[in-house]
Amino acid sequence: MLRADDGDEGDLEIALITGSATAMPVPDPESHLLVAALAERGVRASLVPWDDRRDWSGVPLVLCRTPWDYVGRAEEFLAWARSTGEATRLLNPAGLIGWNLHKRYLAELAERGVPVVPTTVLRRSASASSRAAALAVDGDAVIKPAISGGAMGTVRVPARTDEARDHLTGLLRDGDALVQPYLPEVEGGEVSLVLFAGGFSHAVRKQPAAGDFRVQEEHGGVVLPHEPTAAELAVARRVLEALPWPSTYARIDLVTTADGPLLMEAELIEPELFLRAVPEAAGRFADVLVADLRG
Repeated sequence: MLRADDGDEGDLEIALITGSATAMPVPDPESHLLVAALAERGVRASLVPWDDRRDWSGVPLVLCRTPWDYVGRAEEFLAWARSTGEATRLLNPAGLIGWNLHKRYLAELAERGVPVVPTTVLRRSASASSRAAALAVDGDAVIKPAISGGAMGTVRVPARTDEARDHLTGLLRDGDALVQPYLPEVEGGEVSLVLFAGGFSHAVRKQPAAGDFRVQEEHGGVVLPHEPTAAELAVARRVLEALPWPSTYARIDLVTTADGPLLMEAELIEPELFLRAVPEAAGRFADVLVADLRG
């Protein structure tokens, strides 16, 4: 690993991992801000597709940023992460990427005492009785693939209906799936807390469009400023403490209910970090990365 005391500051380099330009489901809105912040600190940063054929051992630091095309190639992507992590320093580490890739991690965090939205994980081979039990909830259910991004394959449907059973059956033909009760509180917004090297940086509230529950901008959601509560910060820190590997960057998505904030997702692979929302955010992240390079 190249360190600052091995040469000039300009010799420092980071590869920011993205997806193929022809396969990205949505544009990357923020990596240019991190590139600029790193340049101000004497570090060259370039955007590189994760499946680019190169010798990653020649890059001092590889940062997983926006490989948003990996969902349909999850095993290939995970193999890339493992081999790259063996060749150089990969952030977040390959072990954490693999753990976070499958949403069974929500059940594991719940077992470790993190307050999580109630989640039933169904394996692809789940029996008919297991599927029926997962859907035996009152009201609506949210059904989603266990490996997904951008609300792909996610639906909200009445739980005890043919529609719910058919959607779950369809997902399980291709892989594992999750069933969660629909929480109406998400209509008031989902809070995202962004942390760098364990320290809180900033937060936003993602407000879904009227009549929808999906908060992504491509589905009509909007991003609003948010000042996190002490309870939200406490849950985010509990999540980080429960992770099996330390995370250099994390986005913790929460919804607040009568029982307090509940974890919806711990985004540790390729989250949008909402660097556009806070002018200082890209610089904070860059400082963490430069410190890592100097090691």
